[in-house]
Amino acid sequence: MVTIVLQPEFIRGRASWPDPHRTHVDQEAPSGALLDAYSRAVIRATEAVSPSVVHIEVSARCSSRKSASGAGSGFFFTPDGLILTNSHVVHGAHRIHVTDSEGARFRADLVGDDPHTDLAVIRVEGGNRPASPFAEHAPRAGQLVIAIGNPYGFQCSVTAGVVSALGRSLRAKSGRLIDNVIQTDAALNPGNSGGPLVNSAAEVVGVNTAMIRPAQGICFAIGADTARHVATYLIRDGAIHRGYLGFAGQNIDLHRRTIRYHDLAIESGILIVSLEPASPVTAADLREGDIVIGADGNPARSLDDLHRALTEWDGESGIELDVVRRTQRIRRLVVPQLLKG
Repeated sequence: MVTIVLQPEFIRGRASWPDPHRTHVDQEAPSGALLDAYSRAVIRATEAVSPSVVHIEVSARCSSRKSASGAGSGFFFTPDGLILTNSHVVHGAHRIHVTDSEGARFRADLVGDDPHTDLAVIRVEGGNRPASPFAEHAPRAGQLVIAIGNPYGFQCSVTAGVVSALGRSLRAKSGRLIDNVIQTDAALNPGNSGGPLVNSAAEVVGVNTAMIRPAQGICFAIGADTARHVATYLIRDGAIHRGYLGFAGQNIDLHRRTIRYHDLAIESGILIVSLEPASPVTAADLREGDIVIGADGNPARSLDDLHRALTEWDGESGIELDVVRRTQRIRRLVVPQLLKG
């Protein structure tokens, strides 16, 4: 036999028996309030940024006289019709058309394209466009971010997530590394490329560019600082001007005796395999078999480090290369040639 003892509260009517069909609002209020705050942040950012997001359609001529088509996303970042997107969306396009958030379709012109950072700027005629600003401060790991774009042609689709990691490197189709890439778990799909990644303040923290197809929740965006820097040069010059040295090199591991003899802090360098005639490196008396280990006081462990130095080159002064030649450690001042694109 089971004995049920009634508590005084129930006997005196101060409380009632729990209703199994009733939702316990008081217990769920904290999580409900948190969900509402999260939703409000996403909604506010989406409503502020969505008018600047566009759908981009491109067509390109093929060698067989047939045309190929593609699509992606972009966003107005200035009120006078300048749109930022990915290079791989518009590179080689014969025609570019843009559809804005209100469904109006425009012809667009290519302003500049940089495959090495996978960024491009296009322009449509007319002013007073709803532009989205770049964030002044870099995001932090764990921060809420929202991706807006046109995956598979579904216009102004919104996904939300967090910044999974910062400072990633992503290799562009050109073979160069893109630095300071943001990793996020905000879902991206084909067609999202070129769309904005924004924070809860409706500021653009990145330009969505890629995802790892077999993985779940591993997507990437080019950071706002890189996007702003590249866009400035594309608007001014139509391309990014980088330095050209004139040699073919390969990454190699340094011999232990070489590291100890020269007291090096690195374990790899760049072997000069061949030289272009009348190039900047031949003028600086570099030779085949030399090993480049530094550029302008920074370590050069690989060709990627050298590419970074050439990207940051001011276009006027020389670059001092630190070189190991057999048993000698020498320095040579090389004045690169300007290389467009």
